[in-house]
Amino acid sequence: MAMSGSSMVATMSALVGQMLADDKSLATLPIAFQFTAMMGGTVFASMLMGRFGRRVGFTFGQIIGIAGGTVSVFAIFVSDFWLFAFGGALLGVHNAFWQHYRFAAADTAGTEYRAKAISLVLAGGVIAAALGPQLSKWSVDWFLPVMFAGGYVMLIIVCMTTVVLLQFVNIPRPTCRDRGAYRGRPLLEIASQPVFIVAVLSSMCSYGVMTLVMTATPLAMQFCGFIFNDTASVIQWHVLAMFAPSFFTGTLIQRFGVTNVIIAGALLITFCMAVNTSGIAFINFWLGMALLGIGWNLMFIGGTTLVTKAYRPEEQARVQAMNDFLVFSTVAMASFGSGVLQANFGWLAVNLIIPVPMIIVFISMVWFKRHVRITKT
Repeated sequence: MAMSGSSMVATMSALVGQMLADDKSLATLPIAFQFTAMMGGTVFASMLMGRFGRRVGFTFGQIIGIAGGTVSVFAIFVSDFWLFAFGGALLGVHNAFWQHYRFAAADTAGTEYRAKAISLVLAGGVIAAALGPQLSKWSVDWFLPVMFAGGYVMLIIVCMTTVVLLQFVNIPRPTCRDRGAYRGRPLLEIASQPVFIVAVLSSMCSYGVMTLVMTATPLAMQFCGFIFNDTASVIQWHVLAMFAPSFFTGTLIQRFGVTNVIIAGALLITFCMAVNTSGIAFINFWLGMALLGIGWNLMFIGGTTLVTKAYRPEEQARVQAMNDFLVFSTVAMASFGSGVLQANFGWLAVNLIIPVPMIIVFISMVWFKRHVRITKT
């Protein structure tokens, strides 16, 4: 349900921004505000859940999502771009909470099954791929002639449904040891470990590139003459490609090793650039975004799996917060840059950035494979 809401926002936000903004280069600013707030909210979300437990934190995050959706609906009705951007910021804080679903699974699954647990949680995105964009198609014109307001009303309904579902989830409360937020090694010592560095690098580069390209896609498709339903379909397949591999990514990691899986993901994202720059037909957008989604899945699950090897149980809240802060700092910068690049330099410029972070990840993973042995913590 959380990922469905996120895919709805990804489908609509840039188009709403372009509709409301006088300066069209600011069209993706609400998404940038969303990811910036998400970046800041990760620390708060992690510490809150470390103190009061996962269920309380996840529920609180969904309530913030309801508030963000409400502000966004009102902003669309009154045609206020900056109020809409504020609604995006609230949705970003909301996203910071549900991003911890994968860590909740990893922390309770045991070392041997962490990769599979993370993968299966993200596999929920398979339903989101079908549900999110479809919900946006059904609801986008509920309040015509006010376009898109209905989509954010649907987002509110999704958040309310998730609040109810969370009350039936039995998530272990943090132990007294886990609540010792200042126990364990200093953060600088943890962050200086090679395993932490390459793990965060994989997640940062994959999520940053994915955000850069995905945010610009609706604008590029609109510029090329495609209608909203075409854009929603491309985002739908992209989200499916992001999460469908989750059913077997954990198994691939166990069989071939996490570094090999991350390298494969980097290569797929590089192929995405090749497809996107070879034409502007529907098939180019569809295939490019599918490759981007699969590559993101392999790199992000691989990075998340690696980072769980960098901390001890009493350190998890702080390290998870630092991991997500770094990842979503990159995502925020990518979302800020996406609209500017697309508006001023075009779709080609957006895609030509892709090889640089992928080469960095490739080199770091090859080095890590040859020089570092992963140990259980």
